[in-house]
Amino acid sequence: VQLQAYGGGLVQAGVSLRLSCAASGRAFSNYDVAWFRQAPGKEREFVAAISWNGGTTDYADLRFTISRDNAKNTVNLQMDSLKPEDTAVYYCAARIGSGIYRDRRNYNYWGQGTQVTVSS
Repeated sequence: VQLQAYGGGLVQAGVSLRLSCAASGRAFSNYDVAWFRQAPGKEREFVAAISWNGGTTDYADLRFTISRDNAKNTVNLQMDSLKPEDTAVYYCAARIGSGIYRDRRNYNYWGQGTQVTVSS
């Protein structure tokens, strides 16, 4: 599966932004998907994950909401009340569905990142 993240941009603190991850390839509905982010000089960190059928989710921050539409091969990340510390490159990642994880080493497929910059 190939992934492409998009929707980033420069926003002011307090606003909302929605990122999307578009997948190509067969059987996207078989994949668990997660969002990670990496700020300059920091390690890539877990943001949110959703199981293959949308039945299970996990969050590092409850300001964010992850959802998916398997008919459209997309996973979305709704980010509310953004803060300057949310500034990072955001990546979507996928793995064959057998559980969602916070450890990035469990994900085999990665999209290119999309930059989110939150100004104060």
